[in-house]
Amino acid sequence: MSQQISTDVVIVGGGIAGLWLNARLHQLGYSTLLIESKSLGGEQTVKSQGIIHGGTKYTLAGTLTGASEAIATMPKRWRDCLAGNGELNLSQVNVLSQHHFLWSPGNLASNLMSFFASKALRSRVQQVKGDDLPIALQHSQFKGKAYRLDEIVLDIPSVIQCLVGLSDNRVLLAKQIEPLTPISKDQKVFIKADDSEIETKQVILSAGEGNGQLLKSFHLTKPAMQVRPLHMVMVKSAALKPLYAHCLGVGVKPRLTVTTHYHQDGDMVWYIGGELAEEAGVARDEANQIDYAKSELAKLVPWIDLTTAQWATLRVNRAEPAQTNLMRPDNAFISVQAPVIIGWPTKLALAPDFADQCIASLQQQGIQPQGQETMPALPIPPAANTMWNELFK
Repeated sequence: MSQQISTDVVIVGGGIAGLWLNARLHQLGYSTLLIESKSLGGEQTVKSQGIIHGGTKYTLAGTLTGASEAIATMPKRWRDCLAGNGELNLSQVNVLSQHHFLWSPGNLASNLMSFFASKALRSRVQQVKGDDLPIALQHSQFKGKAYRLDEIVLDIPSVIQCLVGLSDNRVLLAKQIEPLTPISKDQKVFIKADDSEIETKQVILSAGEGNGQLLKSFHLTKPAMQVRPLHMVMVKSAALKPLYAHCLGVGVKPRLTVTTHYHQDGDMVWYIGGELAEEAGVARDEANQIDYAKSELAKLVPWIDLTTAQWATLRVNRAEPAQTNLMRPDNAFISVQAPVIIGWPTKLALAPDFADQCIASLQQQGIQPQGQETMPALPIPPAANTMWNELFK
């Protein structure tokens, strides 16, 4: 028997964009329902490295870029939330590291040194030495330089849990989602989600790569979506020490980006991205990608014994609005086709910007909160498990 639900806003997609927006709208008094077909945070969100970065890695060419400036304010917004005095109270989230680092295995190029010392980046980058180095780099064989960034690294499962709680668990597990009537401006939308029939004023599609199929279901042809793949590497070993850092190479992208996470058995796991995971890494099969990662770490941190380590790789698709030549978007993105909004945050750190844009659109359309009635009992999607707990049994 169908269950009837009426709500101000329906959000489809339970990744960081949908979860953050759902919590924000609930706090503003909107009646909301987030619909997820699998698990909360189960695609790009839980597969991210959890870095709330401020764009410094986009400046490695020696100039400030649109991407670096667009994201520069995000660490402060997240830090305010983590302190309990921001737009959302994330004080229960587990912070893995208060800082991310830039690390050079040798001498930095002089122009990069000058750029780091410039007024534009002085507040973002600070050189560290001795006991202030990342623990994994505190070794007599380390001869490079390290710079501390004002960028935090978060435990993503705890972010997911916190955001669900802040929305009063207004989430629904539904495998099939489709409109019951043609989408028409200035009319309410009727959606069927498995056995639930939902009446709403606004639908927001924030399902990452899943937006492609949702656009077809809602008979929409725009905006176009692009997918940029990654081939990440994980290494699990009791010999590892905490490391949260971009390793600089000769190009404009980090040679490696390493974050440290904890397996359910207590061992540390290094989750490795950066240039290693991009075009050339995507072309490599799992065995060759692992061999390449082993070679890189043997060169960069030879004092860490990884002879008995466990290795795995993970392919991740970054879904975004289509750009010329598959370029990376600078900002969060929404396309308003009232009464439907389609969007992508484009980066974990930009979830607050995505929510800002959606809320501004609701206000421009005159959609105001109409009160929050108690939701009926709903099947709730599970939170996604981390990839290291799935792959390292």
